[in-house]
Amino acid sequence: MNYERLKTFIAVAEKKSFSDAAKILYVTQPTITSQIKALEEELNTKLFERTTKKVAMTLSAHVLLKYAKEIIRLSDSAQKEILQMENTITGDLSMGCSLTIGEYILPEFLKRFIDSYPLIQMSVKIENSNKIVDNLKDQLIDVGLIETPIEDPQITLEPILEDELILIAAPDYFSNNELNISLDQLKETPLIIREKGSGTRAVVDKYLKQAGLSLNDLNIVMEFGSTEAIKTAVELGLGVSFISKSAIKKELKLKLLKTYSIKNISFYRSFYIAYCKDRVLKSSTELFLDELRSIIREKEVGTLIHLPTSNA
Repeated sequence: MNYERLKTFIAVAEKKSFSDAAKILYVTQPTITSQIKALEEELNTKLFERTTKKVAMTLSAHVLLKYAKEIIRLSDSAQKEILQMENTITGDLSMGCSLTIGEYILPEFLKRFIDSYPLIQMSVKIENSNKIVDNLKDQLIDVGLIETPIEDPQITLEPILEDELILIAAPDYFSNNELNISLDQLKETPLIIREKGSGTRAVVDKYLKQAGLSLNDLNIVMEFGSTEAIKTAVELGLGVSFISKSAIKKELKLKLLKTYSIKNISFYRSFYIAYCKDRVLKSSTELFLDELRSIIREKEVGTLIHLPTSNA
């Protein structure tokens, strides 16, 4: 059976739509129809029942889907092993990264990787964790680096870094020199926060709930979908915000911001590698992940993303 026809069949079966399959495979809908028709003729069976609203799989399609996935997996494994045997370090790698990782942490790794493997063509999309997982399942990207522990039976998550969120304010925002803020102070202070659905917001809400509060108890004055916009608003004295330590290195060095701890609460989270369980990783993807793990092993996690809490 033809490899491309099987990939087309799997896409239609998983998306329950010819048009959606065409989108993720970057082909026209007539091409999808032609591929499925050819596969049905080859197998002498009907694979899909089409109605005005959806596509339903036949019993034959359910049987084929199990074997088609295994055929694709074995084909990809054979190609990967041959490339490794030939020691060919080329190829492409498409990656999805959540905002904090993509803007403030990944560039350090990319510089080293690209210097070592200049023939690998890389593309990086900055999106939220949920969108990255959807793109992985739709085969639009090879691997994801996310900051939310999303539970999905099709996705494998591997913790790779630890990050800390810290409260930030303009240097003269609080009148006293205290660097430890109480929950009562926090409740009264104008708060600027990331939009609903962001990993940063979810982490803050999680730890506040453990302390008996929620975001609804706080004085939220603004919501932004951009870390840079939040930093600018805080620098202008419009409020305070919770932000990753890895995102404020420059601002702390230039003394544009001050950091504060919250009494009896610390805000920690993990960053994760995400990839599909039933898909063979390309050689270029495995190479990047091996290099990423190696770089992290070389440095203590705290050294890699540690920032001084002193504002002196």
